[in-house]
Formats: sequence, structure tokens, C-alpha cells
Amino acid sequence: MPRSPAIDHDAIRELAKLLDETGLSEIEFKRDGVSVRVARYAAPATRTRAAEGPVGVTPITTPVNATIEPSRHPGLVASPMVGTAYRGSAPGARPFVEVGSQVKTGDTLLIIEAMKTMNQIPAPRAGTVIQILVEDGQPVEYGEPLLIIE
Repeated sequence: MPRSPAIDHDAIRELAKLLDETGLSEIEFKRDGVSVRVARYAAPATRTRAAEGPVGVTPITTPVNATIEPSRHPGLVASPMVGTAYRGSAPGARPFVEVGSQVKTGDTLLIIEAMKTMNQIPAPRAGTVIQILVEDGQPVEYGEPLLIIE
């Protein structure tokens, strides 16, 4: 009877080390019909100073909505992928949206670069942008809050 392949603990350790070195949240490796996936998931919903970005960089908010917890807001637009968020179409270009911008469903909000592919992130609904939670060129994780449309 054929045995299933033994788990290669060294390969798993190397993949975990690669996650730390690259800042990725997950990685999958396939060889000879065996697939190994290593993932790291962040604890949800508590924002710390480190999560806000470098010292002196804070999310852009409107005073009326400054107390909204982004992960609980119904107008939250979360990142659909891991990558680098860009607010404009090119370095130095005007951002697609600003706080106070009126958007229609399907309007481009920002771009996320993933694996050298630029992915436009469309507005899931019409409304007004009330918070922008990422800076231009900031790395983002899957599910990370990007902005809020009200």
C-alpha cells in the first residue's frame, strides 16, 4: 500500500521564515503532487499605533466621523488582496478620490499592485468618501480597511 508523503518540517520552517522576510500573509508551495500552504493571520480589529503607519502619518478623517471604528462601518471598502496600495494612477498623480469625493458604483477608488499587476479597486456603492485609511505606496493585507464610503 502506498504511504502518503511525510511532512517536510524543514520546508515548512523555510516557508514560515520567507513569510517573515517578505511581509506576506500566506504562501503556498507545490511539488510532486504535494501542496504546503503556510499562512499568518493578524488578530482582528484592534488598531495600534504601529497599524496606523509611520510616526506622524495618521488616517485622513472628517471630524464628524472620527470615532467610527472602520472594521464595523457598513460602508467599509476592504482590500480584496495582498499588495501595495496606490491612491493615484502614477507617482505624483492626483489621487482617484479624496475625503469628501462623491463616487458612483464602479468608480476607481485606488489601485493595488499585486505580483506586478495593477488592479483597480472599484467603488462597491455610490456615496461620499468619508475616510481614507491608507497612504500612497502602503503595503496592504487581504481584508485590511482601505476607505469608507457613506
